[in-house]
Amino acid sequence: MILTVTLNPAIDHTLSLTEPLVDGDVARTGEYELNSGGKGINVSQYLRHLGVETTTTGLLGGMTGEFIRNELDEDGITHDFVEVSERTRLNTTISAPDAEYKINHHGPTVDESAIDELIDVISRHEPAVVVIGGSLPPGLDVDAIDRLAEGGPWETVVDVGGEALAELDAQYSLCKPNEVELAAATGMPCETIAECREAAQALRRQGFDRVVASLGAMGALYVAEDTVLFAESLDVDVADTVGAGDALLSGVLAASHTSESPERVLSYGVAVSARLVGTVGTAVNHLDDVPELADQVRIVEDPD
Repeated sequence: MILTVTLNPAIDHTLSLTEPLVDGDVARTGEYELNSGGKGINVSQYLRHLGVETTTTGLLGGMTGEFIRNELDEDGITHDFVEVSERTRLNTTISAPDAEYKINHHGPTVDESAIDELIDVISRHEPAVVVIGGSLPPGLDVDAIDRLAEGGPWETVVDVGGEALAELDAQYSLCKPNEVELAAATGMPCETIAECREAAQALRRQGFDRVVASLGAMGALYVAEDTVLFAESLDVDVADTVGAGDALLSGVLAASHTSESPERVLSYGVAVSARLVGTVGTAVNHLDDVPELADQVRIVEDPD
């Protein structure tokens, strides 16, 4: 079973506008989405649609936290959260014809004792893999992630910001940065595929068995001890990029869970991501066509 941890969950509020935003004008729209958000929650949602057993946990509080619990219940996703005293945050994405705007709250202030409670929750579910994703709420630092990784016999996957990746001390089975996070984690340039490859190899040596880097429109990289693969992005109409990296990670985890080859693992991740960016918001109704999409992904070994 794959258990996901979101230390700073959110309600993802996505608005779609037909006209550009203009300073001083009132913009109106009837097109919006309210979804349970946060990297771990997103990954569990996608894993469920991919047929992988999953449970999600993390820190929730207030009426926004209750909204997330209720939505997960409606979606049939198993959850077991630790309650905190302050309200869970609200993140807003505005998709306009000329640009995409993202406004994220910091989140509730959390005491370090919540990590002890989370370790107890995780241990109770006995997962094979624990996925820790997203930002840290005020009151916690990267030591909280290391504590979760070392809290039990599970393999740990991490998807956090580049600065946090650089500070982690525990051993991790996989990390999933994007190109900006890859550059921040290593201090290396990541403008080209070749530069991203070098940075991913350097990051792997810092304590990650595998690095899967999402490179936006360029594609994605898979770097392990003896394997370097590059996957080109699929040609799809992009409606919204929110959650694209989480979708890629869920595809990688789903294929890894069934012991697929590295090539199939990477192509599966790209396929799930392609399905997500074609819709507005982070919700996906089905992922039944992912195996066929994965067949269309072009994989290159040892890219230059």
